[in-house]
Amino acid sequence: MNSTCLEEQHYFDHYLFPVIYIFVVIASVPANIGSLCVSFLQAKKENELGIYLFSLSLSDLLYTSTLPLWIDYTWNNDNWTFSHALCKGNAFFMYMNFYSSTAFLTCIAVDRYLAVVHPLRFSFLRTRRSAFMVSLSIWVLETMFNGIILWKDETTIEYCEAKKSNFTLCYDKYPLEKWQINLNLFRTCTGYAIPLVIIMICNQKVYQAVQHNQATENNEKKRIIKLLISITLTFVLCFTPFHVMLLIRSVLEHDVNPDKHIFDHNKSGNPTYTMYRITVALTSLNCVADPILYCFVTETGRADMWNILKFCTGKLNNSQGQRKSILSMSTRDTVELDILE
Repeated sequence: MNSTCLEEQHYFDHYLFPVIYIFVVIASVPANIGSLCVSFLQAKKENELGIYLFSLSLSDLLYTSTLPLWIDYTWNNDNWTFSHALCKGNAFFMYMNFYSSTAFLTCIAVDRYLAVVHPLRFSFLRTRRSAFMVSLSIWVLETMFNGIILWKDETTIEYCEAKKSNFTLCYDKYPLEKWQINLNLFRTCTGYAIPLVIIMICNQKVYQAVQHNQATENNEKKRIIKLLISITLTFVLCFTPFHVMLLIRSVLEHDVNPDKHIFDHNKSGNPTYTMYRITVALTSLNCVADPILYCFVTETGRADMWNILKFCTGKLNNSQGQRKSILSMSTRDTVELDILE
């Protein structure tokens, strides 16, 4: 008998998950809509990073749109009350966001690295056409890799001995199925470990370029370095705990026979399962961090957003003298370094 219905397991996440998810919905939706508008304007100005940012914001919005259903799921103690198709769709968009986000963040890091460290080389990679083709490839590949979720039956009806009633699990079962373990190992390597290494190397190279550029003021250097550190830490904090717990679960549950419902074994596995669920919830905070770090933290990003808000309220001044030029999303700082190089 599966013990994931035990009351003590759900007490913590029963309150924690809805609070986190509601916060993400409230903060992420307007932030990512604003980021979509800003990135669209930048893409129209031949800015290749605008395309990556647009794709990143779109991925975050798609995932955020599924959070109300996850809120209902966790509020009902992991009892899925909707259709099987919605369960598949929710799981599909969740994992699509996890790994398309890491891919687009990697593209942004590489583009910044090329703009600052090699401004006169690899110009063919820093075009809007290249960015569009890369983004399209990421969407297609992630859809293919995660499409297996749409073909599997992701809901399971089980009996809860403690409550003497049935409950329906959606996707995250204990123990994991064999195909889930294999897919998780593949995702952790290609969707997390490799992007993390690339992002850290690129940010390190940009950091060195900033430090050795004598034409940049110390205050500007500090601001750029803080941004680089914030971007790296956000990636690590949002995605590392989840993938660590994913690996732990994959190892511990590799040889578990799901047909043998041994209460003591399942009970001993519950702390690991609960920690894993918490890391899944914390990963959703990435949807809030992305637009802040990649759009609104820069002076030009804030100016663009302010112009959009004024336009929407009918107060935009169209005089040429007051228009802000839309710069590359490698931020004003890295564009300045690009010119200096």
